[in-house]
Amino acid sequence: MTKEINKASLADFQANLNHDVSNNALKNAVAEVGIFKATQNSDAKSKLNPVFNIEVPTGKVSNQKRSGRCWLFSSLTNLRTEFATRYNMKDFELSQNYLSFYDRLEKANYFFQNIVETADLPITDRKVNWLFTSPSGDGGQWQYAANLIEKYGVVPDYVMPETVASDNTSEFNSTINKLLRKDGIEIREMIKNNQPTDECIQQMLSDIYRICVYSFGQPPVEFELSLKDDDGKIIEEPTITPLDFLKNYFSLDLDDYIGVMNSPQESKKYNQSYTIDTQGNIVGGVQEKFFNLPIERLKELTIQQLKGNDTVWFGNDVGNQSERRQGLLFGDMYQYDQLFGIDTKMTKGEALDYGNASVTHAMVFTGANVINDVPNRWKVENSWGEENGNKGYFTMDDEWFDNNVYEVVINKKYFTDQELAAYADDPIVLPAWDAME
Repeated sequence: MTKEINKASLADFQANLNHDVSNNALKNAVAEVGIFKATQNSDAKSKLNPVFNIEVPTGKVSNQKRSGRCWLFSSLTNLRTEFATRYNMKDFELSQNYLSFYDRLEKANYFFQNIVETADLPITDRKVNWLFTSPSGDGGQWQYAANLIEKYGVVPDYVMPETVASDNTSEFNSTINKLLRKDGIEIREMIKNNQPTDECIQQMLSDIYRICVYSFGQPPVEFELSLKDDDGKIIEEPTITPLDFLKNYFSLDLDDYIGVMNSPQESKKYNQSYTIDTQGNIVGGVQEKFFNLPIERLKELTIQQLKGNDTVWFGNDVGNQSERRQGLLFGDMYQYDQLFGIDTKMTKGEALDYGNASVTHAMVFTGANVINDVPNRWKVENSWGEENGNKGYFTMDDEWFDNNVYEVVINKKYFTDQELAAYADDPIVLPAWDAME
């Protein structure tokens, strides 16, 4: 049994601290500049030279500002990069706000479906508690974006520009989650009392739609297409629908892509597909599905796709060992273990199992530097604007990839027949609170 901390314990702690005279100088340094600045590895910048021998041509980065829509920005980067290359329009941009509108409306409907399906469970049930904890957020996965794009199409950014509410989603999230919790309670009570819910849910969705219009604007049914390429040539149509714009101007088939994860936990097997219970954004949409593979295979697939001139969406834990302003993702960025004389290292699987790691962000690989078939650094397009990194581009070392990259999205053509056969099997369903959600 652990003993209480007493005066003798405190005296021992102080004596141990005073035993090394350098502790006083280190204490002053940390107090003055903070832990991260005091421990930042000075080798990081020299080892992250932003030069790459495999690179997909790209333009200006986007800026998600104060929102959690990285997954959507990164997904649209894949589409707009294809369009920019095909139509000689380097800095072309698609409207993230257009799809954000439908994402929030669809997520509300998806929440209502989950509430109906769990109405017979007590509020103390972990799944029910999970649903009410965060009914609707602006986070998501690549498959969420694919579902939205295939259902609603896409539009250029001038058609539905960002608003104050879309740039900073905290107020919208607060408002919509309060309403959804109240609606969820009402739906549970109606089912408990054997009352029909369909008409009520439609009215609830009408309220959500109105809030989305006030916050993000009215999404167009059709729009005027008018774009100028880098040589001054005009691309124009008097009217076109978002779905026809997608069909007529983009060749990327989103159904050709597979979500690959690296989750080296004892509870998960490699060469096995997984899905996550209650996680999705569209009723009737494609359920997200991940194929678990070793990290070296994720790298091989990523390099193959980059060599094919196709960018790679990836999910990661961006807050770990990263320097935002300089755009550095370095496996040994902050050496606080050396500073404090401690050991915080754990395996990637342990970090997932015990809450030390999670998928917090999505970005896009646009290049890599490979020597003798071994990558040593990666070019990353972020969605935090041009003021961070090298005009918005970050540089990652291979150790950071090992420790902090958890998902990549890869075209089916790069997989072996054996991998495709294993992926085709029914996925194992993970709980909503799984570390990979």
